[in-house]
Amino acid sequence: MATIEEKIRELPPDLQQEVQDFVDFLMEKHRPRKRAKLKLDWAGALSDMKDQYTSVELQHKIRDMWCDECTS
Repeated sequence: MATIEEKIRELPPDLQQEVQDFVDFLMEKHRPRKRAKLKLDWAGALSDMKDQYTSVELQHKIRDMWCDECTS
């Protein structure tokens, strides 16, 4: 049984390149990624509405907006 290297060597150059590209893709796909720290730069963005709405009311409004977009 031929090894994978032997099989690849039997391929024409354009297919060898395709194999190389696919291997690179697989390596990138399975490479552990650094997790970025959660940014909270949005915190307090709605503080001017704290007298108008509770956080739960805002959550419901956002949900309703999302649902409207989904059905449009």
